[in-house]
Parts: sequence; structure tokens; C-alpha cells
Amino acid sequence: MLTEVTATRYITPLREGGSLPGLVEGDDLRAYVMKFTGAGQGRKTLVAEVVCGELARRLGFRVPRLVTLGLDPVLGLAEPERQVQELLRSSGGANLGMDFLSGALGYDPLAFPVTPEEAGRIVWFDALINNVDRSWRNPNLLVHQGQLWLIDHGATMIWHHNWPSAGTSAARPYDASDHALARFAPDVAAAAAELAPQVTEDLLAEVTAEIPDAWLTGEPGFDTPDDLRRAYARPLLARAVSVHERINGLQESK
Repeated sequence: MLTEVTATRYITPLREGGSLPGLVEGDDLRAYVMKFTGAGQGRKTLVAEVVCGELARRLGFRVPRLVTLGLDPVLGLAEPERQVQELLRSSGGANLGMDFLSGALGYDPLAFPVTPEEAGRIVWFDALINNVDRSWRNPNLLVHQGQLWLIDHGATMIWHHNWPSAGTSAARPYDASDHALARFAPDVAAAAAELAPQVTEDLLAEVTAEIPDAWLTGEPGFDTPDDLRRAYARPLLARAVSVHERINGLQESK
């Protein structure tokens, strides 16, 4: 399971994302970007963040450390903005936190070119998780200490919003024509050869074990959190084998 931290101070809202994440301080005196169960798609967004973030970490990508952030809604009482008050009040309990990368800059492809190998690895990973939110308009990439970091995976694995059609949805191709790194001639074949064999049943079981039970309970069609964990793993395991053959749009972008 993810490390458990308690939020002790709400610092400020971060307005880059539509779900209004916030910068908070934890009881370990570290700063975290906090994403709330009471925002947007709620806990499913947080589950996607955990599954994709922890899978990315195990495949060798740089992602901020993830924790569960316990929130007492009383922290919102002193907030002057009503929207923030309501968000904090509706998000008591376990929320998601990610390390705040102080000094990190938003990714600019004109200022920070990447190699075809690195571009290929990221495009392949985004195809695996069906990340529709890594476009040149909104890269969801940070440059921190001269290295590229992956963030914001809430808009991935769209099949988990409709489990009965998950198999069909997960089998669809991935359109990379709008991808932030499409201009760098991503070598997705090399990435697939390196990364696909690593996406095993054991690895996905390890990754999905990081999801708090509280975010998995009560899902229609699943009796236990572990049943739902296995449902998250199945499309990723199947998709890893051949998704590189179904990535569209790169040729036109070179």
C-alpha cells in the first residue's frame, strides 16, 4: 500500500487542472499536490493515478512519489473561497498526494527536445494506458533538474468508466497524432521490445495492490476490492502485447 500521510495545512489551490488540486503540507513536513475524492470523477481518477503512476515507476519512468493523504474536512473552515471549502468538506478521509517538485517547469518541446528512444518509451506507455491527456496543448510533463517527469494520469484507462465494455474499449487503437512528443520520431518498436515483456501478471498485481480498498469498494459487478484489482490488470496485460502495432498518427507527425 502507499505510504499514509496526514494533511496538516492547506496552502493554496492549483488552477492548472480542472479538478482544482491543492498544495498541502503533510505531517511529515513535506509539500504535496493533493487530488481529492470529492472532485470531478472522484475516486476513479485517483485509482487511475495510482495504477498508471506506480506502473510507470516500475517501468523506469520518473514520476512523483505517490502517497495517501488523510484529510480532516475541518481544514477547509478557514478557506475564503467557497469552491475550496466545498471540495475539502466533501473529501474527508483518504485522498491522493504526490510529491511537489519544487522548481519544476512545464514541458516545452521547443526548449527541451528528447531522443526518439525516450519519446518512444513515453508514447508506448501512453498507448498502453490509453492516455488522452498528453497532447502538445497540455503535455502533463515536467522538467525537473534537467530530466523529464510524467504527471497527471487521471484521464487514462477510460474503460474503467464502463466495465461491461472494458474489453472492447481496451482493444481500440491509440491515436498519437496529437501527442506532445510525436515530433521527435518516437521509436515505439524499440520501446515495446523493452517494456512489453515487463508488464506481467505479477507486476500488475503488485501495482494494483497499492490502491486503497476504500477507493474500490461498492463498484457494481464486483464483490471484493481484489476482484476489481484483477479487472484493472486484465486490459493492461492484454494491451501490452501488441498495442505498439495499433498506434496511429506518428508517421504524419514526423
